[in-house]
Amino acid sequence: AALLPRPARGLTDRLYCGRRVCYEVLGVSRQASKAEIARAYRQLARQYHPDRYRGEPAGGEGDGAQAAHEKFLLIAAAYETLKDEETRKDYDYMLDHPEEYYRHYYHYYSRRLAPKVDVTIVILVTVCAISVFQFFSWWSSYNEAINYLATVPKYRIQATEIARQQGLLNKTKEKGKNRRSKEEIREEEEEIIKDIIKNKIDIKGGYQKPKIYDILLFQILLAPFYWCKYIAWYCWWIYCFTIKGQEYGVEEKLYIIRRYMKMSQSQFDSLEDHQKETFLERQLWIRENYEV
Repeated sequence: AALLPRPARGLTDRLYCGRRVCYEVLGVSRQASKAEIARAYRQLARQYHPDRYRGEPAGGEGDGAQAAHEKFLLIAAAYETLKDEETRKDYDYMLDHPEEYYRHYYHYYSRRLAPKVDVTIVILVTVCAISVFQFFSWWSSYNEAINYLATVPKYRIQATEIARQQGLLNKTKEKGKNRRSKEEIREEEEEIIKDIIKNKIDIKGGYQKPKIYDILLFQILLAPFYWCKYIAWYCWWIYCFTIKGQEYGVEEKLYIIRRYMKMSQSQFDSLEDHQKETFLERQLWIRENYEV
């Protein structure tokens, strides 16, 4: 029953100027221009503003400061309704179609509760804030990962060998006046090993160095490019392997296996090379072999 059309009520206390017509409150016609509405408002505001009221009769609405204050609020509500073109259009529609009760409520409160700041600016600032947090968070995680990899024998031995070949570790053991304590030498060697792991060793998967193009802001800006690139790649795949019937290469085979395994690119890259070789030996790009 609540959803059924309600009878026409005309003006209501909770919308716009209540039971009064906003045009009549300002003393203007419905054809009045914005300048005429603003002029009428200024004249009435000077007359009924609480700061200017000195105890004279408020006239028409009763005597006293309280009546003048209520009159001023009504004048302000009328001006707020009629000064904006969109709000005035909604109000005129309500005067002409008082039976559309729920529609008037929706338009009135949707405009009152709408954010005053441009939504585009809010979204842009939010995306930028998330992107900055995302970038610094990734760098923090990356540095923690490097500290961890420096303790993994595979990467530590490889980095130490590169450092010895380049003579970097020998420089830390200088004698004479430049001689340092064992603690200082150890700390410097650790920094050298971490630096080599960062710059000299190919780290894949979740330990890769953060890239600015991976943050949310650039992903949104480059989304059309990525979509076009994916569509072009997909068309090439259909043409080469479905229409022409070409055999899959190593990269294509690994791509199909990764899709079967439902792994992201970084997860798949973090696997050891011998694991991928095992996948290829077992021909897991063939669905039947993978299921087995």
